[in-house]
Amino acid sequence: MLLVDDILCFPMRIILWIFREIHNAAREEQADEPEAIAQQLRTLYMQLETGAITEEEFDSQEKLLLDRLDGIQAGGEAGEEEAGGPEALEEARPHAT
Repeated sequence: MLLVDDILCFPMRIILWIFREIHNAAREEQADEPEAIAQQLRTLYMQLETGAITEEEFDSQEKLLLDRLDGIQAGGEAGEEEAGGPEALEEARPHAT
């Protein structure tokens, strides 16, 4: 009887395993998003300094990236803890000189 139960439950277990893997992948991607945004900001500052983009382009792109970063911070402390806390997010923002 146990063998029959295992055989009947196997498809459901596979589906649950797939959903868990998708969920874990989404959480990892969400945890890595602040660092990805910080890297985009660093690249943006470098482009401005080298003259690859204009001040107006820089301002508009920087605003979008900072808004996304602020949205992640406002999303909850759990996301901040996974990213290393609010100090790590502040350090990731390049400061204009």
